Amino acid sequence: MIQLARASLLPRRRVPGRGLLDPSTTVLRVHPGDLDLYLHVNNGSYLQMMDVARSNLIADLGGFPLLKDEGWYPVVAASTVTYKRSLQLFERVEISTRVLGWDARVVYIEQVFTCRGRFSARGWVAGRFLGKDGSRVAPADVVALLGDDVGVESPALPEDLAAWARSVDVAHRETDRA
Repeated sequence: MIQLARASLLPRRRVPGRGLLDPSTTVLRVHPGDLDLYLHVNNGSYLQMMDVARSNLIADLGGFPLLKDEGWYPVVAASTVTYKRSLQLFERVEISTRVLGWDARVVYIEQVFTCRGRFSARGWVAGRFLGKDGSRVAPADVVALLGDDVGVESPALPEDLAAWARSVDVAHRETDRA
């Protein structure tokens, strides 16, 4: 939680030239509080690490002041994580976070964990932005604000991600209003 508070309240500096579709890298270290009784990273800790990395993505884009001016904030609509290798105490973990695309409801983000150059886990997040009054902000509006390097059309989503979005019911449906 301390890492998330720091990443959100005292964000790192904007990365000049960083685009919305460019990967953002976050490096963290596994701490004792991240471990479960089996002495590897608890699944809930992965989600907190992912929160930190998504905050860093927003910071890299210079997005925090822009979002604050609009009164918008990010929330998670759905997430899933696939684990390959356990993370151990004091290991250095690199999380690569990138926007894969968006639809009328959510923005789709992939987060890949590596440790010592080896794949450890992958998470998908369907995120949305809300206004001060709790209303949903259209992803195209967020893209226009944060992604001046891309148009309003999303890149095609990978089919496995699109299938996941449909299965967890976050994908846009023609009957949606956003």
